[in-house]
Amino acid sequence: MTFIRTRPARETMLAGVAAAARMPLVDRPQAVGAALQAFAADPALLEGLACPCCPDRYVRHLLHSDPEGGYAVVALVWRPGQMSPVHGHKAWCAFAVHQGTLTETWYSPAEAAEDGPQPHATHLLRPGEGSHGAADPLLIHRLANLSCRTAISIHCYGIGYDRFGQDLNEIHAA
Repeated sequence: MTFIRTRPARETMLAGVAAAARMPLVDRPQAVGAALQAFAADPALLEGLACPCCPDRYVRHLLHSDPEGGYAVVALVWRPGQMSPVHGHKAWCAFAVHQGTLTETWYSPAEAAEDGPQPHATHLLRPGEGSHGAADPLLIHRLANLSCRTAISIHCYGIGYDRFGQDLNEIHAA
């Protein structure tokens, strides 16, 4: 894939995300996902940014926060073996892989609380590939770096960055 640069990739991607984030809510996650995927594989996307990893867990690096609090874009850095908890989102979301390979596992909600969610599909995602979803805590998934090298993904969530801690995820299993 060849990238023609008329302005920096990150700036162009973020402009696309901003336009997609103004679309009707029903179309927004898919449109934002397309904006992310269009630039995620560009090697220059994170040029000039320090995005260190953490030995204990994946780490988020803020790329852009909507001044009105409608969405935020972050880069997640995953060392080999790191994974998210099994979770659903209270806000719409979209992501694309920038570097490496991530495994996304989708789960069916538990029929009984003691059973926990059950996996039903797994997808390998490589640079430029991604996923999106509506705000629905029962759209349950987990992202994991099951490869042998660091992975980086670009995520956009439909809430302000300052609300990520309390209003983003509904954890179903660690």
